[in-house]
Amino acid sequence: MRDRVRVVVQGKGRRAWHARRVGLAGALWVAGELALTVGVVVMLLVVHQVWWTNRQALSAAHEVVRALEEGASPSGADGEGGVDGEGEPAVEDSVGSSDGADGDGSSGGASAGNSGPRTVKPPPRESAYGILRIPRLGVAVPVAQGVDKRSVLDKGYAGHYAGTAQPGAEGNFALAGHRNTHGEPFRYINRLRAGDELIVDVRGKRYVYLVGQTLAETTERDTGVIAPVPRSTVTPGAGYSEPGAYITLTTCTPEYSSKYRLVVWGTLKR
Repeated sequence: MRDRVRVVVQGKGRRAWHARRVGLAGALWVAGELALTVGVVVMLLVVHQVWWTNRQALSAAHEVVRALEEGASPSGADGEGGVDGEGEPAVEDSVGSSDGADGDGSSGGASAGNSGPRTVKPPPRESAYGILRIPRLGVAVPVAQGVDKRSVLDKGYAGHYAGTAQPGAEGNFALAGHRNTHGEPFRYINRLRAGDELIVDVRGKRYVYLVGQTLAETTERDTGVIAPVPRSTVTPGAGYSEPGAYITLTTCTPEYSSKYRLVVWGTLKR
């Protein structure tokens, strides 16, 4: 009698153990399916952010460059770039390649050489009003007033910092651009060397700047890099000490990170 009871209890134990195995296997299967689904979603998000946004922003930016070269009014800007008020952006941070530029940085309708430092009326806020050409990198990128990410930088534009000089004027014409994603116009500005040209075309005028210095890394709070006389407040000796007509390019560094800022400075070619 005792032996029969033991057999029955043993059978129940086996069934319970089997049920636990089945339940564990099912749970692992569900967990695996969820992990696979999450992985696919993450991969699609990465593809969208890194690849699709680049294609989309780059294509749109090229169209704006073409419109500016042909004398059209992209992004709702009027043909002359006139605007009431200052329309200047707030300081913020934020590049890649653009294959829409000709190698020598030439453009139809732009006058050769510089017209010298001058006072220029600020263009419409957040509207593309000029073209920045970087011949060494094969880049031609629209320049817009403001550095708002959604309305300027994420469109693949170079954004003009608030309170900084207009192109060709005395002071510091300071720009920000993405280094990764959204057209990434400033991705390779770390490759620029002293003497390289930075060409700015605005309403039939051309201003040529020559790269002078590069600051490989600084903090996002180093506002001295976009001062009228640009000079780092973090890295002693980086920057300039005399008034002049400067250009500043800023972007995030290292790549795929916004921890620090990379800065390139140039001076107007006289």
